[in-house]
Amino acid sequence: MVDQVTPPPSLRDDEEDQPPKVQIKNLYKIFGDTPEKVLADAKAGMTKAELLEKDNHVLGLRNINLDIPAHKIQVIMGLSGSGKSTLIRHLNRLIDPTDGEILVDGVDVMTMDDKELRDLRRFKMSMVFQKFGLLPHRTVLENALYGVEIQGVDKAEGEARARKWLERVGLGGFEDYYPGQLSGGMQQRVGLARALATDADILLMDEAFSALDPLIRTDMQSILLELQDELHKTIIFITHDLDEALNIGDNIAILRDGEIIQSGDPQNIIMSPADDYITDFIKEVNRAKVIRIRSIMQRDVTDGQGAPLTTRTSIEESLPALHKSPNGRCNVVNPKGVTVGSVSLDDAIAALAPRLSEGDDVRYA
Repeated sequence: MVDQVTPPPSLRDDEEDQPPKVQIKNLYKIFGDTPEKVLADAKAGMTKAELLEKDNHVLGLRNINLDIPAHKIQVIMGLSGSGKSTLIRHLNRLIDPTDGEILVDGVDVMTMDDKELRDLRRFKMSMVFQKFGLLPHRTVLENALYGVEIQGVDKAEGEARARKWLERVGLGGFEDYYPGQLSGGMQQRVGLARALATDADILLMDEAFSALDPLIRTDMQSILLELQDELHKTIIFITHDLDEALNIGDNIAILRDGEIIQSGDPQNIIMSPADDYITDFIKEVNRAKVIRIRSIMQRDVTDGQGAPLTTRTSIEESLPALHKSPNGRCNVVNPKGVTVGSVSLDDAIAALAPRLSEGDDVRYA
């Protein structure tokens, strides 16, 4: 076993407790003719393979519990078949659970009548799809207008919103083009503008960038983060790409076979993997780029002699200042400029590889 590194009690840049925007409680999803009849077996711990062999039912999700705070990016990730897309489709009830609760602003969506559910989908949640979901016979502007049209927004106001967000995602001047005339990255920008034009509190993004080339994907991640810095939406983002998850996620939940294996701050996951599966999952991560100073600083020591570092600085970015410091240590300041601790060059170097217990394979260092 890897000797897990214990992170500080709180690794967040902001210490405020955010009330959950979305709460998922004891959620199960079983696919088959009579899922309610085999629910007890799933709750008793029967594996996915056993449930399929014994009852000819497929376990989609098992006992999912997740609090998603407002104004943050919650990433849900896992390999193919892990249940991540199934999970996100429960939030707006494109799929109904076999058992459990889904609360949005404290209201269980399973108790909503048809009108309340339509309003949830029209006004509170908006979705960005992997395959763009654009209507080929409508122009870029008309596609961006689609969501606000469904909301019943005045035509002039709706067009103003659509044009505003097309401009913001870099598509000003392309309003009269058709989707087939655009690149994949440009089409996805239209999808993002369409979602933003509805002014929904919650954005659901299901593998939204996975169909794009790597450079375009990185560009779209940057656009999303820039917009989030301004808009502070609640974004629930599905991906199978760990680098993408670490780049954009305020919180990450990792699924395997329909179950959450570990969830929380990305820094916690990197510094303290829950089990061998997570350890293996993150072993190729460039720790120097991913681990932030807030994860390794000493909160009770403020004797740094080098230029101060921010809590958000990566280890890679910190190394020059730490190397130049007379005592090999720099104080650390939070985003408000308040000194909250310090970090040493030795701390930074030690964090670049997990510590090993006797008998561990050095390949995982």
